[in-house]
Amino acid sequence: MIYVAIEKGDFIRITYTGRFEDGQVFDTTSEELAKENGIFNPRGMYGGDVVIVGSGHTIKGLDEDFMGKEVGYTGTLEIPPEKAFGVHNPALVESVSVTKIATQLKDTRPYPGMEVEVDGKKGVVQKIIGRRLRVDFNHALAGRTVTYEYTIEKKLDEPEEKARGLLALYTGASNLDIEITPELIRIIIPIEFSFNQRWLISKGRIAHELIENMGISNLEFVEKYPYAPKLDENEEPAAPEEGESEG
Repeated sequence: MIYVAIEKGDFIRITYTGRFEDGQVFDTTSEELAKENGIFNPRGMYGGDVVIVGSGHTIKGLDEDFMGKEVGYTGTLEIPPEKAFGVHNPALVESVSVTKIATQLKDTRPYPGMEVEVDGKKGVVQKIIGRRLRVDFNHALAGRTVTYEYTIEKKLDEPEEKARGLLALYTGASNLDIEITPELIRIIIPIEFSFNQRWLISKGRIAHELIENMGISNLEFVEKYPYAPKLDENEEPAAPEEGESEG
């Protein structure tokens, strides 16, 4: 078998499980493990992620460890805070007036552990002193040493497979229509993406990463609007065919 080392810019599919020092699982691509450890997200995608090596799709320590490995590699890596989710920075713990989060409270009172957003920054309430809150804007896992067990399942070579994998990583959608030629990447975007905040924030980065790492200089996002004929005012909607559900 020819040994092919993983390099920066390679598209790889990985499976992994992240644990704290006490063994508690906090992140995993295994649906079964997620359910067993009470961290299952019904909207999450399980089974593995596609990442571009060296592009910061994972924490720094894990991203660096991919390089030089080969497909099929399985290993366990302990990662210190500075190469995981960052060292806890006391300067990111701030005193904030309750009025700053008034619209987020609705009918509740602030409480320790409550997640809030202030001036575009997300944080967690640590303490309440009168009408002021002590809010920690560090990453929730800042200061933690973590351990990752991971496997490099596959190195992706086909252009469409690369594009589809990266889109799934960012959007959670794995079934988008994609057309690729040596000169152009065309991705058909469903109309519902127009209201998807995750897509609106990430589409620029997706385009940049695909162009930079696939060697194709042009990319188009094409919005697809399905045709829906307008009903006449007196026209009743067509009844469902026999055996079809109305719901």
